[in-house]
Amino acid sequence: MSLNKKSVDDINVKGKRVLVRCDFNVPLKDGNITDETRIKAALPTIQKLIEDSGKVILCSHLGKVKNGPNEGESLAPVAKRLSEKLGKEVNFVADDHVTGEAATAAVAAMNEGDVVLLQNTRFRGKEETKNGEEFSKELADLADVYVCDAFGSSHRAHASVAGVTKFITEKGGENAVGYLMQKEIDFLGNAVENPVRPFVAILGGAKVADKLNVISNLLEKCDTLIIGGGMAYTFLKAQGYEIGNSLVDDSKIDYCKEMIQKAKDLGKKLLLPVDSVTVTAFPNPIDAEIDVETYAVEDMPADREGCDIGPKTAEMYADAVTSAKTVVWNGPMGVFENPILAKGTIAVAKALAATDATTIIGGGDSAAAVNQLGFADKMSHISTGGGASLEFLEGKELPGVVAADDK
Repeated sequence: MSLNKKSVDDINVKGKRVLVRCDFNVPLKDGNITDETRIKAALPTIQKLIEDSGKVILCSHLGKVKNGPNEGESLAPVAKRLSEKLGKEVNFVADDHVTGEAATAAVAAMNEGDVVLLQNTRFRGKEETKNGEEFSKELADLADVYVCDAFGSSHRAHASVAGVTKFITEKGGENAVGYLMQKEIDFLGNAVENPVRPFVAILGGAKVADKLNVISNLLEKCDTLIIGGGMAYTFLKAQGYEIGNSLVDDSKIDYCKEMIQKAKDLGKKLLLPVDSVTVTAFPNPIDAEIDVETYAVEDMPADREGCDIGPKTAEMYADAVTSAKTVVWNGPMGVFENPILAKGTIAVAKALAATDATTIIGGGDSAAAVNQLGFADKMSHISTGGGASLEFLEGKELPGVVAADDK
């Protein structure tokens, strides 16, 4: 996958209609935005296009809606907040067809520097189906140039993410990436394709199945691979250890054995927990006070459940990070939502915060953990896309990246 893409700095948008795919999939409660991180992240690209005298047409999905309009997932609250942030009116087109007469008229009336926000793209129905082809063309009909700045959706070959580019190209227009997408490509792409070494990758989270290809791909790229979280217990079982009632994927035992062998064959370090913080039963609610006991992995009782890496493991993992020049982290070390079971995740976050290495957090739960624990400002880059960053780390081509024009 070529990572050298045209960005908003490489295109001339003066007087042109610029369709920008943003990620405005913000959390809403009673119609109010409870976290505006994604809106703030989109501002630099939007402001650049306004300053360059483009006619800026924004689009995004919001929520899980798939098959048509849902009042609770309108982008109207986003338009209101964007207007405040940009200091100018964002004209929201409440057209459930997204590209209907109201949208066409609003775009036709635009002056240079104006901003229009289209309705939730998912209100149109399934963007990835044949319906998506027609929708792609209609979106392209509204614009002269297309900019993708929605990394969180870039792994989906949807009409508003990738489909539209074909029709923009056909009419002689350009397809570029925004600043947010560029940053993701620079950090995540270069970390995997061209890392400064030593390169340490840390994988956590619950399931091995979610990260099968990531484990295999990163073993080929990194110098040290650290495994924590629930997925570590399948690896420990593969080594013959008792893991009690810990999370395990028995169908992946042989895969874990293969990965342990692959690391040896490639001369890579594969670090697995040497001790574990255990409970008698999973906390309910998840943040409930709970009694814990720590055991070395060779001493785990058959009636207990591992829910975090132990202190010796945390120290070993932190040591591995101190000498690194590039660190990619995806997935917490334990049940970080519980303060008692968050210590392993905190230890890794602290080690990353203290290092001079380029530190990249791969979206999803690890981004939530770093934000929640107060280490966000100490990281080089926190990815805005959970699924997209995982697929990037797998070495997959992302439709939203591929569709942009090469420089």
